[in-house]
Amino acid sequence: MESTDLDIQVKTLPESPGVYQYYDKDDRILYVGKAKNLKKRVSSYFNKQHDSHRIGVMVKKIKNIKHIVVDSEMDALLLENNLIKKLQPRFNIMLRDDKTYPWLCIKNERFPRVFLTRQVIKDGSEYYGPYPSLRTVKTLLGLIKGLYQLRTCNYDLSKAKIDNGKYKVCLEYHLGNCKGPCEDLQDEGEYMKQIEAIRNIVKGNLKDSLKDFREQMSHLAEEMRFEEAEKVKRKISTLEKYQSKSTVVNPKINNVDVFSVVSDEGYGYVNFMQLSHGAIVRSHTIEMKKKLDESDAELLELGITEIRQRFDSKSPEIYVPFEVTAGEYVRVTVPKLGDKKAIVELSTRNAKYFRMERFKQMKIVDPDRHTNRLMAQMKEDLRLHEEPRHIECFDNSNIQGSNPVAACVVFKNGKPSKKDYRKFNIKTVVGPDDFASMEEVVYRRYRRLLEEDEPLPQLVIVDGGKGQLSSGVTALERLGLRGKIPIIGIAKRLEELFYPGDQYPLYLDKKTETLKIIQQLRNEAHRFGITFHRNKRSKSAIGTELEEITGIGEKTSIELLQNFRSITKVKKASLKELEDVIGSSKANIIYSHYHTQNET
Repeated sequence: MESTDLDIQVKTLPESPGVYQYYDKDDRILYVGKAKNLKKRVSSYFNKQHDSHRIGVMVKKIKNIKHIVVDSEMDALLLENNLIKKLQPRFNIMLRDDKTYPWLCIKNERFPRVFLTRQVIKDGSEYYGPYPSLRTVKTLLGLIKGLYQLRTCNYDLSKAKIDNGKYKVCLEYHLGNCKGPCEDLQDEGEYMKQIEAIRNIVKGNLKDSLKDFREQMSHLAEEMRFEEAEKVKRKISTLEKYQSKSTVVNPKINNVDVFSVVSDEGYGYVNFMQLSHGAIVRSHTIEMKKKLDESDAELLELGITEIRQRFDSKSPEIYVPFEVTAGEYVRVTVPKLGDKKAIVELSTRNAKYFRMERFKQMKIVDPDRHTNRLMAQMKEDLRLHEEPRHIECFDNSNIQGSNPVAACVVFKNGKPSKKDYRKFNIKTVVGPDDFASMEEVVYRRYRRLLEEDEPLPQLVIVDGGKGQLSSGVTALERLGLRGKIPIIGIAKRLEELFYPGDQYPLYLDKKTETLKIIQQLRNEAHRFGITFHRNKRSKSAIGTELEEITGIGEKTSIELLQNFRSITKVKKASLKELEDVIGSSKANIIYSHYHTQNET
């Protein structure tokens, strides 16, 4: 049965946290949901009968699926909430207002308070969150109060009022939870250092706080103040166990469009995220076919213009990964760090996921296009003169020099061609000499292809470093093929690619499809060679004991083992049982050999 567009969309979803959106045939939003694993969650809607009639009706209406990838399940929960309120899907329950989610506030005042709130007020205060649960914020506040002595009163601690003695310290001071800034018992600079440390902790940067506490502990220990040093040590332990949550929203980021781009040999992918009041309200990725080998900057500029027109965006500012021209009335920002940088990275990740899903869909719908793209990418990555449609990979296999063998596996158009695999017994090399063995099998393989006038590969890979590569090059040189067939070596430890005559290896990105194909070739050659070697060694070991008997050869040994299943049973067999299998003459030899041994 042919796959539908919807089947393909489901099959190629990433196994990552995120939010999914269902649309009907008229592109109207039906449902928004969150998932720890997008592929698993969305697949569950289509793989079973639903008890709920309402869900069944919704599933029948789904014609298109969109999704946004985020860092964590918590982020997915928050993003789901924002999108439901923005899009108001037909099959979602209506959510409560933003104020139901708690925030952590650092108040804009002298000696700032740090407290939990559900209301964001634009008075210059700093707000962190929103957090998905009250428990999360209370845990964070508990951590902060355990580490730092902050005031909890709501007094106006202006310098004039403190100088006039307007306030008196409260119980919190006597309990050691506050240092009494209301009576000018604490320096404002010291207090603000604590606030800066709290900002870093909330953002997940614990390095500076840990460094300060360790210095404090060391200083106290030197002064023999061991009880105080132990308290600081407990703070360090608490801080090391804490992990700050990541977030996809920030109330300071308002009315902004975020764009990013990834590309390959033939296509560019531009992702767009729209932020309103600090929250993602829209995400969309477009695919653009290259015509003149356009750069990423050209693709991004074109994508920005197209997407802003399509969605009628009037945002005065855009965030991008590098400088671009976006029009006279748009401010272009290239974030270097913090939440702004994080949101651009999230956009880039969504563009990459979209690209990977298109590749997967391409494999299903248009395998020829997928193969053409992959071959063009490998040609570029490996610096070849033509596409490596036919690749061969060699691997040696021996254990302590016994039964040395080698294997050659063949890939055509990026896929194994098992009918073309070849096994080699090493004939001219004595002992475990990988270099000489590699030279022998490469020479034998291509001498045979030349003699039979068979097509030569566009790439040869040898499993090993410079030594094995040099042996392969020598073999090609003996055949007059050096320079006519590209040959490279792959070293296992760092996945280094060695080229003839190059002093330094080539390192490919660990996630590239080119490296994955080469690794697959190398692993397949290793598997094929090891299997051949084991079979040969096993056959050799089985036959050894019987074949050592004078007058008994390999054929007789195999007959006996096929009938009796083991050497032990051969030893215990009666003369009549042996005669029934191998005849009277050889049966007497076997029977006499084992029974004479047993008697002595």
